[in-house]
Amino acid sequence: MGTGDGSAIESVQELRDLVGEPVQRAIAKELSALDERSRAFVEAAPFLVMATAAADGSCDASPKGGPPGFVKVLDEHRLLIPEFPGNRRFDGVHNLVERPAVGLIFIVPGITETLRVNGAARLSRDPELLAACSVDGKEPWVVVDVEVHQAFSHCSKAFLRSGLWQPAAWPDADTVRSPSRTISDRAAEEGRREAEVRGEVDRGYEPRLY
Repeated sequence: MGTGDGSAIESVQELRDLVGEPVQRAIAKELSALDERSRAFVEAAPFLVMATAAADGSCDASPKGGPPGFVKVLDEHRLLIPEFPGNRRFDGVHNLVERPAVGLIFIVPGITETLRVNGAARLSRDPELLAACSVDGKEPWVVVDVEVHQAFSHCSKAFLRSGLWQPAAWPDADTVRSPSRTISDRAAEEGRREAEVRGEVDRGYEPRLY
């Protein structure tokens, strides 16, 4: 998708001419499997973002969360991500049926480094895998069974630039418009703050998180 003004970068060579080649340590940190450090990070992470792409090239990035350890590391080449009940859109997992490539970013609150894991994934209803991923005695609908191809740490710059873990840098919740039309419309109809309605909606999720 070009801009027509000659400003678009349209080849890998143009990009490399602009930014140069990666430093050797950035290349050397890439692993083809989970080592002890990366496994420990996955097991500590209560949150991840899962990126997928459909057969037509359209993409999706979906947040996944649970108590630390909700993602199960079976061995250095394999991990399981539970898919618990939600709105049934299933954009990301739907893509995996068509195209098994997956990209993951694992995040631990307060830690500015992240772990990136790329690989191939399939959806499974294997009873043993569902049981292994249960939380509070409740099994997920399906599990995303990931075969790890790449694993590497990502530096802290994105979190440092954003101030994400610095409360002093956080915005006042009352000044942030909700992306949810349901919350926005309800607040307008009832003459209440969006932050107040958002809090009620969040509390309503709690009895049925799993």
